Amino acid sequence: MLLTFYALILLYKLKFMTLISSSIGRKLIMALSGLFLIVFLTQHFAINITSVFSKALFNEISHFMGNNPLVQFVFQPILILGVMLHFTMGFILELKNWTSREVKYKSYKGILNAPWVSRNMILSGLVVLSFLGLHMYDFWIPEMDYKYVEVLPLDPDRYFEELVHKFESPLRVGLYALSFIFLSLHLYHGFASSFQSVGFNNKYSKSIKSIATVFSIIVPIGFVFIAFFHFLK
Repeated sequence: MLLTFYALILLYKLKFMTLISSSIGRKLIMALSGLFLIVFLTQHFAINITSVFSKALFNEISHFMGNNPLVQFVFQPILILGVMLHFTMGFILELKNWTSREVKYKSYKGILNAPWVSRNMILSGLVVLSFLGLHMYDFWIPEMDYKYVEVLPLDPDRYFEELVHKFESPLRVGLYALSFIFLSLHLYHGFASSFQSVGFNNKYSKSIKSIATVFSIIVPIGFVFIAFFHFLK
């Protein structure tokens, strides 16, 4: 809540068009949208992990989220906008950085200046974006088809079986695992950097970095565990 309030103050002080026209503004938008997506990722993981412990609880939560008007018609469009903003700003910043080098270096020892993760955020981001496409194909599009195209009757017990069915293929499970490895790498650098971009560069920076590191490991591994759990079971 505090972070959201802080973001609103920043956006109020700086007009949106002014933000996207400057490198600092684009970094700010990417950071804020990234932090917003981390909140969604946490919520998504909290729901999915219940499928390991309780079929009934997973169905109940999924049914509520899938049929709540506030979630479907307010939060869902905001989420899609957040994804679009984050990746668009990331691509623009990468393109600007690449084209701003008028003289190319004859040799560049990147590892001496920055770790591999920070130098390849665009690569890990592309993998994550590809995974989002697969995830939407697997879950979001069938859900939209079920509710708004075929208009099938409500079935509060269908969600668990639909989830398990997606993890029957070893190829799909492997793709999910690979995607979450790259997500972990992306979060490892991006989470802590987002706080720095919005101004949280103070005595709490070390603690924030530690929390970001733990999060970037635990949550992606948790998603991989869910996929392998249902595949093996």
